[in-house]
Amino acid sequence: MEYYAHSENDQGKRHLLSDHLNKTAKLAESFCLNKDWSKFFYWAGMFHDLGKYQTDFQTYLVNSGERGSVPHASWGAGYSRILKQNEISFAIDGHHKGIPDRSHWKGDVDPYIHNDVINFDQVVQTYLKDNHISESDFKISNIKFSDPMHRECFVRYLFSSLTDADWLDTEAHFEPDKATTRESKFWPLDEMIRRLKDLIDSKEKTGEINQLRNQVLTEVLKKSGLPCGFYSLNVPTGLGKTLSSVSWAMRHAKENKMKRLILILPYINIIDQTARILKNIFGDEWVLEHHSNYNENDKDDKENIDPIQKRKLLATENWDYPIIVTTTVQFFESLFSNKPSKCRKIHNISESVIIFDEVQSIPKDVILPVLTLLKNIQSVMNSSFLFCTATLPAFEKRADFEGIENITPLVEDSKLLFDKTKRVSYFFKNDLVPVSMTDLWAEAVQQKDSVLVIFNTKKSARECYQVAGINIKEFEKIYHLSTSMCPVHRWAVIDSIRKDLADRIKIFVSSTQLIEAGVDFDFPCVMRAMAPLESIIQSAGRCNREGKMNRLGNVMLFKLEGEKMPDKNYGAYAQEAENLIKADINRLHEHDFFKEYYKRIIKLYADPDKKKINQARLEFMFETVNDAFRIIDQATESIFVWNYNDDSRTLYESIRYKPYLSKEDFRKMQVFSVPVYRNFLLKHRVWLEEKKIEDKTQGYWLWNGKYDETGIVVDPLTVEEMIV
Repeated sequence: MEYYAHSENDQGKRHLLSDHLNKTAKLAESFCLNKDWSKFFYWAGMFHDLGKYQTDFQTYLVNSGERGSVPHASWGAGYSRILKQNEISFAIDGHHKGIPDRSHWKGDVDPYIHNDVINFDQVVQTYLKDNHISESDFKISNIKFSDPMHRECFVRYLFSSLTDADWLDTEAHFEPDKATTRESKFWPLDEMIRRLKDLIDSKEKTGEINQLRNQVLTEVLKKSGLPCGFYSLNVPTGLGKTLSSVSWAMRHAKENKMKRLILILPYINIIDQTARILKNIFGDEWVLEHHSNYNENDKDDKENIDPIQKRKLLATENWDYPIIVTTTVQFFESLFSNKPSKCRKIHNISESVIIFDEVQSIPKDVILPVLTLLKNIQSVMNSSFLFCTATLPAFEKRADFEGIENITPLVEDSKLLFDKTKRVSYFFKNDLVPVSMTDLWAEAVQQKDSVLVIFNTKKSARECYQVAGINIKEFEKIYHLSTSMCPVHRWAVIDSIRKDLADRIKIFVSSTQLIEAGVDFDFPCVMRAMAPLESIIQSAGRCNREGKMNRLGNVMLFKLEGEKMPDKNYGAYAQEAENLIKADINRLHEHDFFKEYYKRIIKLYADPDKKKINQARLEFMFETVNDAFRIIDQATESIFVWNYNDDSRTLYESIRYKPYLSKEDFRKMQVFSVPVYRNFLLKHRVWLEEKKIEDKTQGYWLWNGKYDETGIVVDPLTVEEMIV
């Protein structure tokens, strides 16, 4: 009798089970970086579909039974448990449903240990005979890990390798053309290094800033030959951080025989900017962007897209690509996931150089599990991590914080660089005694040049914009920026602001903190509401950014009467920043001041493992970890602003009568959509009745309410329920 893994493909061929097991095993083994561990990966592949040797499963295939009606994963998991290989057992048990918590795993495998499964021995014997193996062939010595967390990380690595190998071999059976399209390409590292060097050599070398950029690059490259580990690049804004970090990463990859480069950034607008730079240097075919515009759960297969784009779409599933640019959310919510679809990519993080930009943006209440898992990956999967920012957090291990034992700085004397690139002067408005919006406006109009004012809430930004509108004669143009505006609207405003600044038109901009990262404005004067220290420093980066003024730029810190903070933690962090700088505002110029602040925040206010994720990992609670870990804690929805302009109206007409929307439809809608918290929708059910908001059956929310230059217009008392 012949046994099959899958039903007939388009060529009428069934997938032989022994063939599927052997190919999956070899593929999984090929994903293992450690020769001493390779047998774990091989036997995980060989055992994973042992349950398909059930007569019931073979009957199910022949009769095209209901999917999932004959469970099979627990059979291989049970057999692995009998052989005392728990790591393999966990990986196999979860290869369809996701890695379970330990209690659920025990419930799945205990019946096999206690011989409570009918015909189990017969199925095992059939499996052994069909694959020409015996139990004596299965000889693996248990791995001894120095840290119990390493074993949990190893299971994630094994699970990812098994899942990807299983899916890839299944794809090769059913969709051989797709399998051919996704085949890995050789990473031309020497050519990429040459292109990057040519670009850097072509840049201007004269002037103090350019000389400092070259100094940073030279010092960074001297450390590219160091072994895999943790590194930091702490340099001021404007000193070529992106090119220096990528130059180091490329050479580091070559020296350590690494497989790929992964860049992790907090915001999509920064990703777009970084990806464009890399594509211009190396070519579009070598750079994969993976964020909300590339959703691995969407299986739309576009027949008309070119092979490179098709391969990129496939590569979002498992990150088998030379250069990947992705978000902090995508990266960490995959690492902490237990779901097969998200975990496929984890094994391709091994032997990679991973650059984190703006690392201070990682939420403080998950920072301990984040750093712990990164340490585990570095040890188990031999990857290197580079933390890049002008505000480097205190990630090092200390008495009250289980951080990273050793982070090597790529630039030894960061202080010298920060001192030489001082571009602004800080001062307090009214000694931080709260002022009215009228007083704040009076301060702005006294400035001779353009002014950017940054608030903590959308309500304040909108009120200030309205005050400016009444007194517009003081400035040639006024602008508003917040996430109440859809992206295409914000982009247009940002472009106009940049043009006006370049043309030296006197403008006034009222904005929320969205301006603080990825928006390279250069204002002579920035006024910032008191905020957490990272926001203050980022805001200062929008002032005299290019250092072209013949004087220092002005950064004024103020407190606004009656202004509420976005949440309690934000308010506590802002108060601590005030406490630290009130006596001496010039501390803001100290390059390591942020580390002191970060240590105090973690010690006094933040719970660095608020949801006890590390303890859950120690207990092999994979599903619990998946459910607990979130970079963005509150769930959000997007509202499609269909009536923003002619393009949005045309798009709406093209989708409004479709029974189902494609990934491309949602991608096009995204630039006309505003993200809101789900409770925003729940609290405005009356708007549903009035048809201001519609819940469309195709899976999106439609905005029919008022929209003006400040974005979606809602009751001012409820505007803060939307994302800041």
